[in-house]
Amino acid sequence: MAITAQQLNEALAWRYATKVFDPQRQIDASTWAALENSLVQSPSSYGLQPWKFLVITNPAVRAELRPHSWNQSQITDGSHLVVFLAERTIQAAEADRLISCMADTRAVESESLGFYREMIAKDLINGPRSQQIGQWASNQVYIALGTFMAAAALLEVDTCPIEGFSPAEYDRILKLEESPYRSCVVCAAGYRDASDKYASLAKVRYPAGELIDHI
Repeated sequence: MAITAQQLNEALAWRYATKVFDPQRQIDASTWAALENSLVQSPSSYGLQPWKFLVITNPAVRAELRPHSWNQSQITDGSHLVVFLAERTIQAAEADRLISCMADTRAVESESLGFYREMIAKDLINGPRSQQIGQWASNQVYIALGTFMAAAALLEVDTCPIEGFSPAEYDRILKLEESPYRSCVVCAAGYRDASDKYASLAKVRYPAGELIDHI
């Protein structure tokens, strides 16, 4: 069943970048499963899904990450911490993986999707954008981040996206240095603490008329 426009607007207005999480409140299993599904369902260019998502609940690991995150309390105090990883490269193997998955899912022959694979190869593997593939992959990861945060707001789960961290140190701690993936952005999720003064502050947004043009 679709939600109403009012419900969507209320959820977006309720959401804010939570500064202080209540460390005693945990996201229940069914709610978290829905949020993980929002990550799986996130759109990406060509449907390539050049990402992985590390869900970190281990307190010791989060404590080790915190000093490399500007010592932000959200790293340790939120119910869950998600490290969004981006693929370092897009090569033939990634295109082949997608085509194989697409063929299986849609019950078609892989050969019938050859034109689509060739599109990917001409653009991302052999084309000009292959030289900026790191930025391209990061862009896709941020789409997933936005999907995750919007889904969380609809479920009244608080989030805080975090760019203030050392990707190199995260990669070291999470043993990603030899991995096909690298740390890209982080998001804490949980429930706001009553002491967080930012929860009651009015959002600062430019008027829609200054941001949106109609042609």
